[in-house]
Amino acid sequence: MNQLKSREPGSVALPGTLSASLREELIAFRRDLHMHPELGNQEFRTTAALMGRLEAAGLAPKVLPAGTGLVCDIGTWDGVRPMLAIRADLDALPIPDVKTVPYRSTVPNRAHACGHDVHTTTVLGAGLVLADLDSRGLLPNAVRLIFQPAEEVLPGGAADAIEAGVLDGVGRIIAVHCDPKVDAGRIGLRHGPITSACDRLEVTLDGPGGHTARPHMTTDLITAVARVATDVPAVLARRVDARSGLSVTWGRIESGHACNVIPQNAALSGTVRCLDLHTWRDAPDLVHAAVDEIATLHRAKSTISYVRGVPPVVNDPAVADLLAAAMTARRGPYAIEDTEQSLGGEDFSWYLEHVPGAMARLGVRVPGDTTRRDLHAGDFDVDEAAIEVGVELFTAAALLNGGA
Repeated sequence: MNQLKSREPGSVALPGTLSASLREELIAFRRDLHMHPELGNQEFRTTAALMGRLEAAGLAPKVLPAGTGLVCDIGTWDGVRPMLAIRADLDALPIPDVKTVPYRSTVPNRAHACGHDVHTTTVLGAGLVLADLDSRGLLPNAVRLIFQPAEEVLPGGAADAIEAGVLDGVGRIIAVHCDPKVDAGRIGLRHGPITSACDRLEVTLDGPGGHTARPHMTTDLITAVARVATDVPAVLARRVDARSGLSVTWGRIESGHACNVIPQNAALSGTVRCLDLHTWRDAPDLVHAAVDEIATLHRAKSTISYVRGVPPVVNDPAVADLLAAAMTARRGPYAIEDTEQSLGGEDFSWYLEHVPGAMARLGVRVPGDTTRRDLHAGDFDVDEAAIEVGVELFTAAALLNGGA
């Protein structure tokens, strides 16, 4: 990579590769999660499965106060050297699984369509490998596993996990996110922002309504809501630096019940995304002003609900370099590629408000496959070879970080 420091392959010999039996176990574990997806803050079965496996390895995981998710330390923290935390997210999405694979979701309208089952399995696998290394005296410093619920629920379950103390004693934190545009066996990395801020916006418009024969005597809410939908993004595009990437995208518009009646209410909702922290902090005021301006122009009363979501994930350069060194030690520098900043949001960003950290994109595309797949789609699936890659990445990072 042109911006990330990395070691030449073979320059450091690291223990902690996967056995064939553990590799098969982890694939089976991931498939079980995939068949039984649970929404945010409802991940009871997933939490119990993780608890059972970690306890079977002699570890002492603790369930988070909300009842889902857990935290588990490996090794004994000396109270001096900060721990490395490795984070996974547990929840699925409220969409149908349309695949025809044997491990297809068994829950109607629920699917692991964002790869959280893979994230969870890689962190579990890393924990099992690191626990074995610790038992042999080969783990240089304690490591904390964080299995966090409700990543998909704004503003994200990370905030609750942080409040519960999961970062106490932690000096750095790392994570991966599946990327269907990167081949399995590779990761994508970058310094600085790797995801974007994401907030939720809901707007209601009100007016007296009336007969479509006399729109001049009413507040024409259909026209008003159409103008808000089209003009607000255009107005914002001229009021902020284009490099900030501020984007308002609507996902829902509702109004009216009859073709000859101008309604009294209209509603629309969507997301606000932006690339940088400065614009994200200003976004609520900017959006409120633009909506009010367009609504007033059409004599509609506007009510705005602006729900803060997540800031951008901003990779700390030193922690990104740690991930690069870890991947290089395992698979060589050519297993790393530069990646662009995504407009997707990720609540991993909340951890980075407290400690430095970095997220890598974990390649999950079958090499040579030209099928275009995306996250949050009912046909999303992964090359399960990516699980071993994630485990290797996390274990190597733990060893290199502790030995630094």
